Amino acid sequence: MLALLQTIDLALNLYTWILIASAIFSWLYAFNVINSSNRFVNQVGLFLFNVTEPALRPIRRIMPNLGGIDISPIILLLIIFFIRSLMWNTIAPMLLR
Repeated sequence: MLALLQTIDLALNLYTWILIASAIFSWLYAFNVINSSNRFVNQVGLFLFNVTEPALRPIRRIMPNLGGIDISPIILLLIIFFIRSLMWNTIAPMLLR
């Protein structure tokens, strides 16, 4: 059972880094730092969007409009942190008894 928790933790950790990469990529794209006509850049952006948008969309629907500021990645990172903390501080000790 511990292996399952470690696998879930690894997946959540990996998704955290993908979420951070997506936020940084969107900033670079918005400020025209990266070449948006490059095929590789577009493929990376499309991948990051397709991976993160299904989790961010429900949060964006709930959150009020803050103008040009999108805090949904921060909310999702807090949710992931809560799940990981709950998993290791509550569920894992119960399973290891």
